[in-house]
Amino acid sequence: MTTGGDVRTEYVVRARDVVKEFKMGNEVVRALKGISLDIRRGEYISIMGPSGSGKSTFFNMIGGIDRPNGGSIFIADSDIAQLGESEMAFLRCHNIGYIFQSYNLLTTMTALENVQLPTIFAGMPAEEGTARAMEILERVGLGHRLHNKPSQLSGGQQQRVAIARSLANRPSIVLADEPTANLDAKTGLEIIGLLRELNKEEGVTIISATHDPRMLDVSDRVVWINDGQIDRIENREDIEIQLSSINTH
Repeated sequence: MTTGGDVRTEYVVRARDVVKEFKMGNEVVRALKGISLDIRRGEYISIMGPSGSGKSTFFNMIGGIDRPNGGSIFIADSDIAQLGESEMAFLRCHNIGYIFQSYNLLTTMTALENVQLPTIFAGMPAEEGTARAMEILERVGLGHRLHNKPSQLSGGQQQRVAIARSLANRPSIVLADEPTANLDAKTGLEIIGLLRELNKEEGVTIISATHDPRMLDVSDRVVWINDGQIDRIENREDIEIQLSSINTH
């Protein structure tokens, strides 16, 4: 519930004692060991941790790509563990946008068609879907590239198309999986800045799984995961103090 008109007090993700296990031969591997986390509407969250820490597993739980063996994850007040496949598909389509490390654009479609695709799946009228796709492509700086296919775009431009696609249905959450990993340093920094701008202007919650330390500078909070558990959570102001200390030494 919101209080005092402040939408940032509304939680869009509530994870409680989330456990995830995988069976590998005769062995059961516990990837998540009881994670609890609340994420507010409009936050920019970075999930960080070493490879094998459970970071990607937890990220996939939030996106409804996988489901927990124990505990609960509420997205838009729905416990995803209790949803059927069609209900889960509806939730993903209308509430969650995805940005992938490898862009995942359809190579036979133009930038405009790639961004329109989620609106078609959501049942948006064609004219409205086209207008929304053009609007958001203009917003990410690709209004002049509407009819170019991915092969005619640079890596940074392809990622901008992917960002536009993630926002097409005006989701409450955008999940960004290593969004700068395949980009050069300059382009990666531009993408980080763009995500932060869209986070502020669209009011969308951005949750990024990343190894990129530059994400620290734009994150409201950083959630560090290690060995399937939350190691610590750092607020932006604490991160700024640490960065200032590093830069003055």
